[in-house]
Amino acid sequence: MSLKGRGAGSLYAALLVDAVGSGLFLPVSLLYFTRVSGIGLATVGLLISVATVLTLPLPLVAGHLVDRFGSRNVVLGAQLVQAVGFFVYLVVSGPATMMIAALVVAAGQRTFWSSVFTLVADLADRDGSGDDGRGHDRWFAVVGMVQAAGYGVGGLLTGWLLTIGTVHIYRTLAVANAASFLCSALLLALFARGIGPAKHGENAGTAPGGGYRALLRDRPYLGLILTNTVFALCSVFFGTALPVYLVDGLPAPKWLIGVLLAVNTVLLAVSQALVARTMRPLTRVRALVIAGGLWTVWCVGSALAVRLPAGVLVPYLIVVTLFYTMAELIHAPISNALAAAAAPPELRGRYLAAFQYCFTVATIIAPGLFGVLFTHGRTLPWLAVGVLIVLGTIGMATLERRLPESAVRGEPRPAEVVG
Repeated sequence: MSLKGRGAGSLYAALLVDAVGSGLFLPVSLLYFTRVSGIGLATVGLLISVATVLTLPLPLVAGHLVDRFGSRNVVLGAQLVQAVGFFVYLVVSGPATMMIAALVVAAGQRTFWSSVFTLVADLADRDGSGDDGRGHDRWFAVVGMVQAAGYGVGGLLTGWLLTIGTVHIYRTLAVANAASFLCSALLLALFARGIGPAKHGENAGTAPGGGYRALLRDRPYLGLILTNTVFALCSVFFGTALPVYLVDGLPAPKWLIGVLLAVNTVLLAVSQALVARTMRPLTRVRALVIAGGLWTVWCVGSALAVRLPAGVLVPYLIVVTLFYTMAELIHAPISNALAAAAAPPELRGRYLAAFQYCFTVATIIAPGLFGVLFTHGRTLPWLAVGVLIVLGTIGMATLERRLPESAVRGEPRPAEVVG
């Protein structure tokens, strides 16, 4: 197997192991401290929120480190930090030690998500995808499929293990998650040595903040971050709002929640590469506009569900959810590929780290937006997000002529063409 093949295989294996471990622990992330350490749920939620807020500046640091030391090294370090954090979970005895554990884990997670997409883009370049700009879409799609599959498998295993119902299961899940991060780091350290070095120029990483000053002057890229934040809001809204809406807003059976989430996860795990290939005749911006249109239909369809009789809700909501899933299948790989291609190669770490704030902001906004609007009307959250996604889609369409043409069309940068 070639070095490129080993690098790709090790990255996929590392991300799969990571995702399985995260999928194992995510369903019990709040319950762990209440069941094992006896800390109140309100305190647990508050401390995790504080830890999340305290790590908000970290993507800026991570982006600088990626451009200076290479994406692989930063991702590897982030995995080790997360492993340490979950081992600290085992000795949590009160709010103080919980805060330390939550802060370490949050720091590792923030650093990982701020660097892993640069690693994928670096791998795509080494694979020769620079000669075919849309090859980046394929790499991001495959990575998305691997992660979705891992989360799904981990979640299923946790559902089975929780039927045992002992406190030791929660500790076992924490240890398993820590071990998954160590295994992921080991795979990257041993078998991915040839991927992910920073492609920086002479001055990249040596002038603190210089790259971010360039980003702040790059209005088209800032526009991409802004519009994609609205798109990311839809992604977060699905998992945040749908369960509450089905239970408290509609006469739908509770088991439907699991069915809809499972359908979405399975399609994300098996279809992203196919959808990315189907979108190749379109520019990346136009593909994302289609995703915005599909999300708009999802929002309107979800709002109209309150007017339907209970007997037709199950098939109706499955169809409506398919619009959401199709949008996500288009958006997930293509938005990351567009963000990577639109960034200057020597500053890609910083640019992609800043791009991840789309999802950070969406994660912060979504619960509050849904909670406030839902208390005033069952359909208000869906209508509000529908209006936002229409505006975001219009904004995305305007970027087609403002972003670099090579990034929009998925072509090699002019400087990369061998003539």
